[in-house]
Amino acid sequence: MSRFVAPAFGRRIFLQALGAAGGVVAAPGLWDPAPALARSDSKVKGVERSEIGVTLTLELTQAPFPCDGGAYRDATVMVFVPAHYRAPEDDTLDLVMHFHGHNTTAARAIAAHKLREQLHESKQNAVLVLPQGAVNAPESPPGKLGHQGGLRRLCGELAAVLATPSARRALGDSAVPRRAKLGTLCLSAHSGGYNVAAACLRLGGCEVNEVYLFDALYGEVDAFRAWVLEGKGKPGRGRHKLVSHFVAGDVRRLNLELKRALEAEGVACLHERRPGELTRKQLLGGRAIFIETPLAHGAVTFEQNAFRDCLFASGLRRQLRSGWFNRKDEPRQIDVRSSS
Repeated sequence: MSRFVAPAFGRRIFLQALGAAGGVVAAPGLWDPAPALARSDSKVKGVERSEIGVTLTLELTQAPFPCDGGAYRDATVMVFVPAHYRAPEDDTLDLVMHFHGHNTTAARAIAAHKLREQLHESKQNAVLVLPQGAVNAPESPPGKLGHQGGLRRLCGELAAVLATPSARRALGDSAVPRRAKLGTLCLSAHSGGYNVAAACLRLGGCEVNEVYLFDALYGEVDAFRAWVLEGKGKPGRGRHKLVSHFVAGDVRRLNLELKRALEAEGVACLHERRPGELTRKQLLGGRAIFIETPLAHGAVTFEQNAFRDCLFASGLRRQLRSGWFNRKDEPRQIDVRSSS
């Protein structure tokens, strides 16, 4: 069912104008068409292949930066498409968009937090997206993602560029739909990346289905509370699911504050105090899940495969069979991975 349908006449005129100009249009009917992208092929700046998939380094106009009034200029958006990915027959494109924390880059974060490996292991038929935030800076401003409709415009341009010949050649059998429609959209944030995620929930202009926080609730409690409540009682993909992993300190305090606020509004919350206490069935069915972890702040995302398990228990569509839900009613086994 279409979420964002532009008026038919206006959309047709826009498409005709772009076609005459040699531009590329993304996702008619679900995403707003991106601006004219006559040189979209040139936006693919790098291709890295491995056994588990292909990583594209893109330079996008609708990336968070550069942004008027901001000091940051890097327009990089990293995209990982797992080797098992296949374009669905309904042309939907499921996305997992991760926002990195302070004092790092998208390239370092995708490697250090094993995000590609964890998506690959989850067997989900989804594409991982890491926009470059503030480069090596002790802050996480949202840039253009803090503007009304910013997330929607970024997704539209991303779909357009992934449909270009250079991107499709690089991805081969794992190429995304040519005229992709928005499927499930999950946002993920580590540490200070919460600020960008919150801006997307308030202003993004497209439906966000799930949010994963990895020791990241340093503020914006009201934004996350309001988003969860927007999906309260809605069936299927209309539901909003929050999973927040956290360590001790202020982040724990704010997580418990959010949990109490949601419970006061009638939202059933799950709270794991010891690793593995919740079952995999509970992770699948829960809508507001708070998980305490004994790990270091920098290891929360990957050391116990937290990102992978969020994806396993998500509403994304799995491409391959998995035994992850075997013994789903028992306290789950925690898998520990090395940082090397």
